[in-house]
Amino acid sequence: MQAANKTKVNNKIKMGTGERILQVLIIVLVTLFSLCILLPCLNILSLSFNDGADAAKGGVYFWPRVFTLDNFAEVFKDGSIVRAYGITISRTVLGTLLSLILMTVSAYVLKIKTLPGRNFFTLAIAFTMLFSGGLIPTYIQYNKLNLLNHFWVYIFPGAISAYYLIMIRTFFDTIPESLEESAQIDGCGYFGIYTRVILPLSKPIIAVIGLYCAVNHWNDWFSGAFYMNSSKLWPVQTVLQQMLNKAMASTEENTSIGQLIAQNANTVTSDSLKMAAVIITMLPILCVYPFIQKYFTKGVMIGAIKG
Repeated sequence: MQAANKTKVNNKIKMGTGERILQVLIIVLVTLFSLCILLPCLNILSLSFNDGADAAKGGVYFWPRVFTLDNFAEVFKDGSIVRAYGITISRTVLGTLLSLILMTVSAYVLKIKTLPGRNFFTLAIAFTMLFSGGLIPTYIQYNKLNLLNHFWVYIFPGAISAYYLIMIRTFFDTIPESLEESAQIDGCGYFGIYTRVILPLSKPIIAVIGLYCAVNHWNDWFSGAFYMNSSKLWPVQTVLQQMLNKAMASTEENTSIGQLIAQNANTVTSDSLKMAAVIITMLPILCVYPFIQKYFTKGVMIGAIKG
């Protein structure tokens, strides 16, 4: 028993002085990088829960000095955020589902080696990643398609991403062809192979691409600002963008902090309102990441084993 323990101790890889220094430097750099991300978020969180008039005096960094919920109450006061949440959640769910269906089906079709013109279609899809029509031609096209001032302008134009499509097809190529051949022997057609073989084995890449699509839909403010005239169809990020513009305009109109505080008798300032809106819009999508993180690791491992 003692000999076995000695063998285990002797088999340990000893780190040299240079390797230890390098490991310490990596830990320090990662810690500093994490703090650069975490501390601004803590500052926004503390300001959102702090009294606006008190925060205007300065000195509030990572913990509220005068705790209050008035900022959040003011954000939800007119109901625009609640309505915008409904639009954002609807477009995120519908847009992500539609994108995953279209891109997985297209990727599976491009995976079939007997498809006539397979290489041409792949190059044509990749070619679209290099050029864009521009804002004005895109606006004219949406107008011709009657998508302007309609909810579907959030869904259809960005349903397929060439980059994500190529990523999914590349992952599909790592699935052994023997599994598809076995399914064909058992009587499965292309649709059966897609639903019973390809999709169950592609959960990691589907989860990752689904998260990317959901984040893109959730964070998009551009579509609402440029393609919607009615504020009733604005997503939450567009509402936040408008609040930021009003906050900046309010700051420019006031010549001193004293005037700014005087105009906000309810102790809610434009800056505190802005911080509360940022937290409200950021928190839901942030909560999704812990549930998807395992699929990132699993996807990397599958690619390493099969690659």
